[in-house]
Amino acid sequence: MTLGAQAMATLHAACFTTPRPWSAAEFQGLCDSPLVFALGSAQGFVLGRCIADEAEVLTLAVDPMARRKGLGRHLMQEFLVEATKRGATTAFLEVARNNPAAIGLYSHLGFVQTGLRKGYFQDPDGRRTDALVLARSLDATAITGPTPLF
Repeated sequence: MTLGAQAMATLHAACFTTPRPWSAAEFQGLCDSPLVFALGSAQGFVLGRCIADEAEVLTLAVDPMARRKGLGRHLMQEFLVEATKRGATTAFLEVARNNPAAIGLYSHLGFVQTGLRKGYFQDPDGRRTDALVLARSLDATAITGPTPLF
């Protein structure tokens, strides 16, 4: 991926107000870790981390103008492949309870709810939203690779 920290921060800001968008410095700090990986392009990216046998989706951002075209699913499939290659046997993420589009995407990819984090996300006005903790196991089917977008 050739997307730098500033480009990721700009795209993230176009996608999120809750939770607050991450800064370029925050993206750079994460990307400096050998455990963190980013996949995607200027239209969208997924940022993940593998520690031991667990993979975590840190964030997924798809340009609002590029949504509903399968890019989010493609990025998540790439994430699952990369996580499996890095030795992860389980993948997990947190998603806002009030984000049905993202919940639908993750459910379609085999993620199931394993927990709830009360008030996990906070919007700029101070309102808090619960996060669903979703997880799925990774196996050989995850390394078959994503379906090409085009």
